[in-house]
Amino acid sequence: MRLQSSVTELKGIGEKTAVPFAKAGIHTIADLLEYYPRAYETYEEPVECAQMEDGGKYAVHAWVLSVSEVKRFKKYQIFSARLRAGEEILQATWFNMPFLRKFFQKGGQYIFRGIVSVRNGQYRMDQPEHHTLADYERLLHVMQPKYPLTAGLTGNMIVKAVRQVLDGGQVSVPEYMPETVLKKYGLPGEWEAVRQIHFPADEASMRRARDRIVFDEFLLFLLGIRRLRERQEKLVNRAPMVEVSETARLIEALPYELTEAQKRVWREIVADMTGEKVMSRLVQGDVGSGKTILAVLALIMTCCNGYQGALMVPTEVLAKQHYQSVKELLEERGLPIRPILLTGSMTAKEKRLAREEIESGEAQIVIGTHALIQEQVAYHRLGLVVTDEQHRFGVRQRETLAEKGAAPHVLVMSATPIPRTLAIIVYGDLDISVVDQMPAHRLPIKNCVVDESYRPSAYRFMEKETAAGHQVYIICPMVEESDELELQNVTDYTETLRGILPDVRVGCLHGRMKPKEKNEIMERFAAGEIQILVSTTVIEVGINVPNATVMMVENAERFGLAQLHQLRGRVGRGAAQSYCIFMSGSRGKETKKRLEVLNQSNDGFFIAGEDLKLRGPGDLFGIRQSGILEFRMGDVFQDSKVLGQASETAAALLEEDPLLEDPAHALLARRLAEYMKRGGESLSL
Repeated sequence: MRLQSSVTELKGIGEKTAVPFAKAGIHTIADLLEYYPRAYETYEEPVECAQMEDGGKYAVHAWVLSVSEVKRFKKYQIFSARLRAGEEILQATWFNMPFLRKFFQKGGQYIFRGIVSVRNGQYRMDQPEHHTLADYERLLHVMQPKYPLTAGLTGNMIVKAVRQVLDGGQVSVPEYMPETVLKKYGLPGEWEAVRQIHFPADEASMRRARDRIVFDEFLLFLLGIRRLRERQEKLVNRAPMVEVSETARLIEALPYELTEAQKRVWREIVADMTGEKVMSRLVQGDVGSGKTILAVLALIMTCCNGYQGALMVPTEVLAKQHYQSVKELLEERGLPIRPILLTGSMTAKEKRLAREEIESGEAQIVIGTHALIQEQVAYHRLGLVVTDEQHRFGVRQRETLAEKGAAPHVLVMSATPIPRTLAIIVYGDLDISVVDQMPAHRLPIKNCVVDESYRPSAYRFMEKETAAGHQVYIICPMVEESDELELQNVTDYTETLRGILPDVRVGCLHGRMKPKEKNEIMERFAAGEIQILVSTTVIEVGINVPNATVMMVENAERFGLAQLHQLRGRVGRGAAQSYCIFMSGSRGKETKKRLEVLNQSNDGFFIAGEDLKLRGPGDLFGIRQSGILEFRMGDVFQDSKVLGQASETAAALLEEDPLLEDPAHALLARRLAEYMKRGGESLSL
């Protein structure tokens, strides 16, 4: 059995069973081993009721006194059991699990484990796990992996499959990392790391395994990035340009003055495009700092020099919005430049006509989504590629678009704040410009960090804002109900809110919707047909609605600060005062301290720096800084120390052996080639 063998070669996984595995992206043995746990459950000693605090998760040894009949309530089937735990009575309730009722015998002893509610001295558990005394004894103090699950795929199915591979001895993975590197950073071998990440002997072993896997992710990414950088540095500017009066006149005619930061970055872009080498530049700046006008100026300069420019954005709604605003701007200024839109949802005829205009050169500015990099799209004379929110495309897709021209200039725009020390490492193939000033006409967003007791007031405030003609975003961290995490979820939340605010038009948006459905919802919100949009983070970069004045984030403690700041950037885009409400489901001091940073500042780079200081190694799987570079396990904020080590290692390896031709690096070179071939986890997002 090889790493590339199908999972159907494992005992117990036939064609039918392979379907839920495939839905989770698990097709091969390698996919299975790289399907890492999202958390671990450690089973602790049972406690007395007097030791339990409201909201905590505990195990308790109890006797069954009585079991109720199964009752129906709305969409639920409910039954409960009255338990005696020591001198106290404990009420346990289960939802939609009627089959369990027959399991509990009056007088039977079990270990019940779950989140406890304590009210007026009465103890209650909803949906607790239950174990026989002998079974629980075997689980004690063992770290049990918890995997992300999809319909039909259970944690037990994954555990059995992974154990087969790890214990079967049929798969061997040769160690590709130089021994000197492993010793220097105290990292385990790859096979040991895989074993310990799935079934850790203890927390220390799990942390070492995680460090090794994260180190590998970062090292391969950085080696790939530096290879790309070397290639780019050799590229001569084949689209030489000169400064044009059209851009200067446009800057003069704008209804506002560019900030000093915008002027500085514009000078850097012009210097690149008129220089001897091809431009590869990242422009970082908070939402609303004025990056888009810089991209438009660069596109106009490109067209006035006789070349085509392409602007690729992550969503169709954003592409349409950019197209409309660019078209209006060009028409208002009387510039004879033709923009065109190209997206996946256009009809076959519309796409064909657009491609013909692009190939002939009639279309000078091409704005769209991933459709811009499809094989059928041929450019006439592509001189500039602009990608908005680069982490949504990644290096590989940027390169695919760049390959449509003879080494065109590349300009990458990102509103994701990341400290410069990290940016230099993770964006190693790009020169970095920072727009670190906000336009004077922007009203600062008013923020508040609150607990759930504020919810009724928040709803009243939203009702008032919608009555005034404004719109609202509500962000939830989950799509559907989870038995384990009591987080606000989009689907149930939407129904509840419609009941609370019957006169307000509430819409729902999440990542599991089909693209056409998502586009329709976002367009309706952009048009004002939906007043409150309940959504997951799919709206993070996907839409521009100046009329939206309120953003409320549920379970804010589950998000990284930089991501919360980006979500906040969806409001504050119009003339009206905007507000952001961070609703925390945790009252812990550390959570409050972290979220208060958002109260102190609207500066994304300050927030990113503070996040870097506050993020410790304790929360390995909870808060992820989604939206920067999404590795399978690594996080550039949380794992900044490992990122630094990987960066040092990449530099040392390439200095010693630039092409990795030394026989000692043969396995590393092969692994890097495989990584680059498939685009890499973060090179192809």
